[in-house]
Amino acid sequence: MLSTLGVLLVAGGLAAVHVGAGRLEFLRGMPRSGWLSLCGGVSVAYVFVHLLPEVTEHQSRVVEAFEPTNVVLAATHERSLFVAALVGFTLFYGLEQIVRRSRRGSDGEASAGERTIRAVSGVFWIHIGSFALYNGLIGYLLLHREETGVSSLLLYAVAMGVHFVVNDYGLREHHRATYDRVGRWLLAGSILGGAAVGALVGVPELVLSLLLAFLAGGVILNVIKEELPADRESRFWAFAAGLVGYSIILLLG
Repeated sequence: MLSTLGVLLVAGGLAAVHVGAGRLEFLRGMPRSGWLSLCGGVSVAYVFVHLLPEVTEHQSRVVEAFEPTNVVLAATHERSLFVAALVGFTLFYGLEQIVRRSRRGSDGEASAGERTIRAVSGVFWIHIGSFALYNGLIGYLLLHREETGVSSLLLYAVAMGVHFVVNDYGLREHHRATYDRVGRWLLAGSILGGAAVGALVGVPELVLSLLLAFLAGGVILNVIKEELPADRESRFWAFAAGLVGYSIILLLG
């Protein structure tokens, strides 16, 4: 059984990713670094090989344990967790569209100095606030996953750590100096905060299941949005190498 202190130390390591990722100069520039694509592949592998099967297992227990109480619940009862994953995917897609449109507008209307000022705006706080909640959820789930052994924790931590590298790159690209000055510290702190809440507060299995599913949808979208746009010039083979390699590790672990 893992100690709470050990999990909090892992949370500290994940927080350090956001604090220090900006120093990784080799990730910058175009075409997109193969390392970022490899990190994306690792994250997606974890979702499909480990997290979604866990969601499926939770779904089977939810169906057995909870009876729908109204027409809406009855219609979604057997697929409720997959609906939660869809919600996570959709919310982060909508958020990305808002941020991209805001950035296009500021690029067209403002000088570089004005863009820095405009970054500290409603869009910035919505964007960073959403990712802070997302990171808090990841921190919380360090202590509340289906499998609680050391190997399971490390597999989760590695997948989320490289996922943070990808997210950090995208957020810095959107918000520039403001992200380094404010955003990365909020995201690092939210991981620690989520882990601390997880050490103190438990939730019913249905809620935990919904959180896991929401996370799965969010991870998929946040990786895809960084890999697919044509201007990213992403590296398919690096992505595939990360996906296949980590899938093998997960299957053998």
